[in-house]
Amino acid sequence: MTQAERLDTTRLQALALAYQQSAALMAAVELDVFTAISQGATTIPAVAKAIAVTPRHAERLMTALTAMTLLVKTGDTYANAPDVERFLVKGSPRYAGPWITFTKPRWDRWGKLSEALKATAEKVLGDYEGFTVEDARRYHAATNSIGMGAGRRFCRQVDLSSRRKLLDLGGGSGAYSIVAAQTWPRLEAIVLDLPPVVVVAREYIAQHGVGDRVSAMAGDFTKSDFPTGVDVVVMASNLPQYSPDLIQLVVSKAFAALVPGGEMHLVGEMLNDDRSGPLNPALWGLNEAVFGSTGVAHSEADVRRYFATAGFVGVTVNAFIPGILSRVTGRKP
Repeated sequence: MTQAERLDTTRLQALALAYQQSAALMAAVELDVFTAISQGATTIPAVAKAIAVTPRHAERLMTALTAMTLLVKTGDTYANAPDVERFLVKGSPRYAGPWITFTKPRWDRWGKLSEALKATAEKVLGDYEGFTVEDARRYHAATNSIGMGAGRRFCRQVDLSSRRKLLDLGGGSGAYSIVAAQTWPRLEAIVLDLPPVVVVAREYIAQHGVGDRVSAMAGDFTKSDFPTGVDVVVMASNLPQYSPDLIQLVVSKAFAALVPGGEMHLVGEMLNDDRSGPLNPALWGLNEAVFGSTGVAHSEADVRRYFATAGFVGVTVNAFIPGILSRVTGRKP
């Protein structure tokens, strides 16, 4: 075997092992390994005792987590990597453990990807068709923490101090609207989402004490009329879940709802213009085969075109989270 062949097989083996890495991370979150280490259990025997597993199993898991650079090993002691300490220790205001484990129930479906790719039946909204209040509550228990973080990032990137009425399309738990209302006291916001989701959104809105300026409106943004008189529209709701025709429809409806001079921001997983990557939006597009929707991965060029076709001017693409999310912005003349 040549050196090039060895490199190729090593790369393929690493790709095949990505599944096991996901399993190791989820197990560590479920067993509270990172929390135990943060609280002072810094050796294998101490972690084993804290999470109630045998030292052999603790050593196996912690060795894998170290190789994944999630733990830092110094002699016989372990510490969490800085990002792990910030996001995967229970009690942290940035704790994202529920989001890490949220994809676990999908594993059996991803194991049948080849069968899903042969299927011809599709649903416009995929698994969102038939969504219940309990589905919404479970979904947003997992996603709200990262949604609030994304909302804070959005409000650092975009100045809405001159805006008065925000429409949050597919706003879910209302994270963007809640943070925007907390940031700009004169701003009002409307979260538009499916009826079961709105029940949950109202709970989060009340929890954050912004119910006097943030409301939730039940509807399907692919079908329902939008409120008028808004001067900013935000859509940050899983872009690859929808087909190009649906995204064009929603962007055009947003344009119609905006007052002259209003702006729209679409935050989503987007491929680069030649559709060669990045990996994250490509996999989100593939995910829609697993869930039987009509959604696909969209490129930044696609989204610029949706905006231009709707009538927006000054359309720009901004990195929201490099390699993961982009933000496309346009203004209504």
